[in-house]
Amino acid sequence: KGHGMIGNIYSMGLALQALGATSKFYAPREWDCAQAFSVVYDHDYRLPMAIAQVLPALVGKSYLEAADVDCNARTMLLPCAPWHRAGHPPCPSPLSAASITVHYSIINKLQGRHFSYTTSVQVPQGSTLLKVLQEAAAKEPNIFSFQTEQTSWGPMVTSIHGLAANTADRTYWQFLSGEDALQEGVGTYKPQDGEHIQAVFSTY
Repeated sequence: KGHGMIGNIYSMGLALQALGATSKFYAPREWDCAQAFSVVYDHDYRLPMAIAQVLPALVGKSYLEAADVDCNARTMLLPCAPWHRAGHPPCPSPLSAASITVHYSIINKLQGRHFSYTTSVQVPQGSTLLKVLQEAAAKEPNIFSFQTEQTSWGPMVTSIHGLAANTADRTYWQFLSGEDALQEGVGTYKPQDGEHIQAVFSTY
């Protein structure tokens, strides 16, 4: 149903490892591994934790065997490899100095005094969403101030406009592009020109 996606892009590494190691347990139903691997091939992994989890599945070896992998072997199918697969885009060229405009909204209709604010900021092409948040906060600090917490998956936004997420209340800041939840964190997601990003105070 997810066109190869299992959970989200961050859970793919562990899911591929588990399915690859337990193939005999889900027979006779056949798992379409090619579809799942195509999702991984088409994603530009940047976080060390995500790379560490997806690497064993990509090379078909366990962590204990990974030390023996020949990184020059043409059988490696890592994203952005110089021998990229047929049909797979080559490595991106260096970023240009062009700027893009990103529309950014913060919305709280869940707790306390509700609010909804929108701004537009310009950032260099190729910037991450974190840069967008920083520019918005610099432009209007009384509205778009935010706080982050460093995790093994990169920076996680814990508070915006003075409203902090709370595990006891099961609340968090969810980021969306249009109506779709982002599959990457603010430290890795790269908005496109004209994109509208929403940070919505949500519950789980």
